[in-house]
Amino acid sequence: MAARTEGTPCWVDAQLPDLEAGKRFYGELFGWTFDPQRDEALLDGRRVAGLLPKRDGRMPTTWTLYLATRDAGTLSTRIKAAGGQMVMEPYPVGPFGVLALAADPGGAVFGLRQAGDDDGFEITNEPGAFCWMEVYTRRPEAVDTFYATVFGYLGRQTDAEEEGRDEGFDYRVWSPPGSRPGDDSAAFGGRAVITDDFPAEMPGHVLVYFVVHDCDEACATTVRLGGRVATPPFDTPHGRIAVLHDNQGARFAVLAEPKPADGS
Repeated sequence: MAARTEGTPCWVDAQLPDLEAGKRFYGELFGWTFDPQRDEALLDGRRVAGLLPKRDGRMPTTWTLYLATRDAGTLSTRIKAAGGQMVMEPYPVGPFGVLALAADPGGAVFGLRQAGDDDGFEITNEPGAFCWMEVYTRRPEAVDTFYATVFGYLGRQTDAEEEGRDEGFDYRVWSPPGSRPGDDSAAFGGRAVITDDFPAEMPGHVLVYFVVHDCDEACATTVRLGGRVATPPFDTPHGRIAVLHDNQGARFAVLAEPKPADGS
């Protein structure tokens, strides 16, 4: 099993107050089935995400993204030295390896995963699977420096006009160390800014994206299943996007990739 590049997304999970309700929601929305022996969702029999019962009612109901590491302890030290903090120090989880939770200087919480018997995702970038991450922050300069220092992320500032956004749109695309600067084929996520368009109380956070066949249909299904649409569908050069909340409040995004020019 080839080791994942350190700092790249390797897993996502959600801790839900009502696990069975969560399984029904995501099972219908994404076509997931569930491993009865492990808290894992499967897509065509392959690991795609984790759904777990929420053990502490004081914690938010949210999706957590995990970044790959060869040594969670060493990485934790780097995180603290670069201005981040450890929310939960590394701890072993049997066959799943070693996990930890950290926060960047803007308060966005993310996980670390040191592989055990498996290496996280078995499928990505297909309908029903993870495809992208975004770190939302009110401190873009500090956050850019943090991820470049800790993980060696290569950043490319996007062009607002090319993205079809207003002047002043501040978005940075991230690629892993070893990739060519500006080569978006290796990109796995980006940094966005929490602007005045967002609620004043919204903290820094990580938003995870899943691929869907049809963005508008995914929104309709979400509402029918008891969730809600936070950001209605909109078109980008990369596809049609919407931000949703599931039937228990966990926030995530969906992306329907652009159709070929012939419409097929």
